[in-house]
Amino acid sequence: MNWSPQEARKKLFELLGDLPPEEPISAQVLKVEEREGYLLETLQLELNGMEPVPGYVAKPREGSGPFPLVIFNHSHGGNYRNGRKEMIVSSPYLQEPSFAKVLTDLGCAVCCIDMWAFNERGGKTESELVKEMLWNGRVMWGMMLYDNRRLLDYMCSRRDIDSSRVATIGMSMGGLMAWWSAALDERIKVTIDICGQVEAETLIAKRGLDHHGFYSYVPGLLKHFSTLDIQRLIVPRPRMSLVGRNDRLCPVEGVELLATGLHDAYRDAGKPEHWQPVLGGGGHMETAAMRAAWVPFLTKHLLER
Repeated sequence: MNWSPQEARKKLFELLGDLPPEEPISAQVLKVEEREGYLLETLQLELNGMEPVPGYVAKPREGSGPFPLVIFNHSHGGNYRNGRKEMIVSSPYLQEPSFAKVLTDLGCAVCCIDMWAFNERGGKTESELVKEMLWNGRVMWGMMLYDNRRLLDYMCSRRDIDSSRVATIGMSMGGLMAWWSAALDERIKVTIDICGQVEAETLIAKRGLDHHGFYSYVPGLLKHFSTLDIQRLIVPRPRMSLVGRNDRLCPVEGVELLATGLHDAYRDAGKPEHWQPVLGGGGHMETAAMRAAWVPFLTKHLLER
């Protein structure tokens, strides 16, 4: 790929299908609850002009900000009823306490929306939405990324948010969303992806495509970009990628290929310490060792800079 970062991002947006025009965002606060150590806002957002988007914002109980922001991207896991609830109640393959509790205890605000087909945006199946969107020139992954980008627009407009300190984190589908979002949007300063380091060509070679849902497949993508090409767009911003050695959804050969390529890219950019790959034990899950690794990484690069 010989494009400049700006040209590469422009091409990626083209591949993501017909995205909605960026109209003004509106947000309605439906309720505010006191949780253990934090306040939880339940919101209904107008982000895309097509359907309302339910969301959560959690922030520390003490203080008025502006708080550093972490965008939490929920996982898939075949659990379409969970969605954004994963931010506050976790999932069986994630550590306790919840991400909302951990991140607000660090002094951050954290937000999450239901993605298309999940929780309060259910009613149509993932496969139904993929087919409908393709017929209309849209790509489900593009629409997911669009909503997350507009969520960031909204959060950066709030007076209680420090828009200069933004991170993103997620597991599995949420991990893919984290690194894709950071590649496309330079406002994201720190990226942490858990069990989302999927190298496309390796996945094909290992016949692992059916381990993943339909949501993330972008027509024509591999004609123009390798996975490494996209992830290089995050360089030199700090990034930690955590994968279990026995995770069949993230074949280890691809994880190691990406780690080598990104090591070289961060070295060439003069920031080798900003790339932190973690290949641990276990399968498709956040282990205790992963939690112990990403919390100080986030603290160092988002809170102490």
